[in-house]
Amino acid sequence: MKRQNVRRLVIISSMLLFPITIYYLSPYVIIQGALEGIINGSFIVFCALLLSGIFLGRLFCAYLCPAGGIQECATLIQDKGPKQGWKNNIKYVIWVFWIAGVIVSFLFRSKELTVDFFYMTEYGISIANIYGYIIYYGIILLFFVPAVLAGKRTMCHYICWMAPFMVIGSKLGTLLHIKQLRLEAKKESCVKCHACDKACPMSLKVTEKVQAGNMRDSECILCGACIDGCPKKVIAYKMK
Repeated sequence: MKRQNVRRLVIISSMLLFPITIYYLSPYVIIQGALEGIINGSFIVFCALLLSGIFLGRLFCAYLCPAGGIQECATLIQDKGPKQGWKNNIKYVIWVFWIAGVIVSFLFRSKELTVDFFYMTEYGISIANIYGYIIYYGIILLFFVPAVLAGKRTMCHYICWMAPFMVIGSKLGTLLHIKQLRLEAKKESCVKCHACDKACPMSLKVTEKVQAGNMRDSECILCGACIDGCPKKVIAYKMK
């Protein structure tokens, strides 16, 4: 469990730094910058998430995402899993419309293309005045309230505008036969105790995946909670 304690420490630290980093993870800032012909920090970070997904899948969601930290805090109030299935695809529909908006904004930009990593920040800090906190707390509620009402990491499943970049990156890596961080399980050692299911912060049916011999799932964030929760050490990380 030491790994999970470290993971929670890192992701909650990321959450506490959110007033500094929020404009580097903002879809609005990308569109605003695109209209002015500016490739900004948020645009660059999202490109980095796509590239990281090729090798590490959704590991960012487990260890560094401030929105993930917000939702994991919400599990102190609500620890049930949200209903999944078709609802997990909502985020991809939102993503397509947003990307279309970004493309159109760049096409109809008012100026020539430039790069400004610190666009819309003050000395690199996103929320530098009292008015910015209205936006900040609105985003906090956007992630916290659904996690309390519908289940843990609800926004990760349904709405997240960051996850599609990493999922696409992961699929691209698979297509190109690039070694990726994955989970691998020894089916014959599984005693079906369902400890992995209970440990999973994404509420996935891990035992079913172990029995099927296929641990791959676009909703898996590779946090390793199932590895650490398994008494028989059935699951492990692999680069393959």
